Amino acid sequence: MALIEKFHVVAAERAVATGESIKEGQIVSLNSSGEVVLQSNTYKVAYGIAGDTKSTSASAMPGIYSGWQNRVSDYFDETKASAKMTVYHSGGEFATDQFANLGASTLMEPLYAVNGILESVDTQSTSVIVARLVKAAGYYPSGVPGVDINGDQALKGDNSNTYIEVKLVV
Repeated sequence: MALIEKFHVVAAERAVATGESIKEGQIVSLNSSGEVVLQSNTYKVAYGIAGDTKSTSASAMPGIYSGWQNRVSDYFDETKASAKMTVYHSGGEFATDQFANLGASTLMEPLYAVNGILESVDTQSTSVIVARLVKAAGYYPSGVPGVDINGDQALKGDNSNTYIEVKLVV
């Protein structure tokens, strides 16, 4: 449930549709009112990658347990104060644990958005490449001394604590 911003081009701020639950690192679209919604069969065209979490049940910050939150009054909703979400678009490189079904995991493999998750098979028939794989799934170092990877503890997250690195193309 995480996004690591390595390089980004545009960090837009957009209002979030009422009732949405979006994890940082998921692919988002815009509804007819221009509000951020999770990319889905209803909203197929990807706008960008979510830089914040809007949730009522868990944090999606990288490297932390889902029950942790930074401001108790916000109760896991990083959009609560402004009702806006950071959405990265127009390029950049990111590491994320929001992926599934990567196929061969070859470098520069095209990735599509399927219900907000990056996949190598376009099952929602959008024909729009959202990102390209630049590093296959693996542990991401946390910077905390340990034994998992290159002398660091692995960063926590979904997909058994593995991350992919992608070049965003939307």
